[in-house]
Amino acid sequence: MRILVLGGTSFVGRWVVTRAVERGWRVTTFNRGLRGWAHPQAERVTGDRLSADDLARLAEGRWDAVVDTWAGAPRVVRDSARALSGRAERYLYVSSRALYEPPLPPGLDETHPTVASSPDAGTAGYAHDKRGGELAVEESFGDRAVLARAGLILGPYEDRGRLPYWLRRAQQGGEMLAPGPRDLPLRYVDARDLATWLLDAAGGGVSGPVNLVNPEGHATTGTLLEAAVAVTGGVARLVWADWPVIEAAGVDRWIALPGWVPPEPDLAGLVHTDTARAEATGLRCRPVEETVADTWRWLTEAGGPPPLPPGEPPLGIDPDRERAVIAAWRDAATA
Repeated sequence: MRILVLGGTSFVGRWVVTRAVERGWRVTTFNRGLRGWAHPQAERVTGDRLSADDLARLAEGRWDAVVDTWAGAPRVVRDSARALSGRAERYLYVSSRALYEPPLPPGLDETHPTVASSPDAGTAGYAHDKRGGELAVEESFGDRAVLARAGLILGPYEDRGRLPYWLRRAQQGGEMLAPGPRDLPLRYVDARDLATWLLDAAGGGVSGPVNLVNPEGHATTGTLLEAAVAVTGGVARLVWADWPVIEAAGVDRWIALPGWVPPEPDLAGLVHTDTARAEATGLRCRPVEETVADTWRWLTEAGGPPPLPPGEPPLGIDPDRERAVIAAWRDAATA
């Protein structure tokens, strides 16, 4: 197989390149060359996808598949897809479940309505950007488009800081706020399992949108955080606080408690997502303990997570706020 990865130097793109080389595939990456990592066995084309002249550097190539993880303005995906429509057989776009129009019912599947967007749009927010990117790929590739609607993506080389936050917080020890309920299903996908699925899909047999998260019952908030405590030395003590108490304290769930989805009705589909199509098309998920342990090993060897992308706020709850929420939960529990 011949595969083109747009980017290919960080997190999901890096794993796609690594796994494709391991398969003996011919891999080309297209990026600006600003990051330090590049696979020595991949052909590297240097260029900025925002530039039509740079995209023209791909005009002589031929690929069986393109993998694109872009999360910005849809028109950038549009231009790339148009430029490659005659150069590649399939276009695999890493999208997101965030593009579904709320409220999200239990059993959320790929037929649920999405937010309105356009392939010609500029940046309009994550959900609209991802949906516009999907439309851009479908515009140029039709039924040769694969739309990988991933859930929370975790694993080594994560550059958003979600699992790294929980691991570093567990390493600090003491009472650690754990957002309840403990047995709430945690729907995520390991970046390595996502990469494997993408490469399998590159060979054909998959078309259109697929919700890519682990099957329900695979992991919970409890199994993730308990694994984080165990792998970092067992010095933290999880304090499970009911989610209404956390919400009442004004905690920004997305920033302070990264990856946590509270069990409120409008978000039920993110907790109880239908993954029948993902499983039928070959998604296989490793144990949560393996994802946690491998991410901790990487963080330890690297001396910490990579810098966040420009404009991204640091994740995690302020220690004073954390203590206040734990106290509020205890007060509510004994009232």
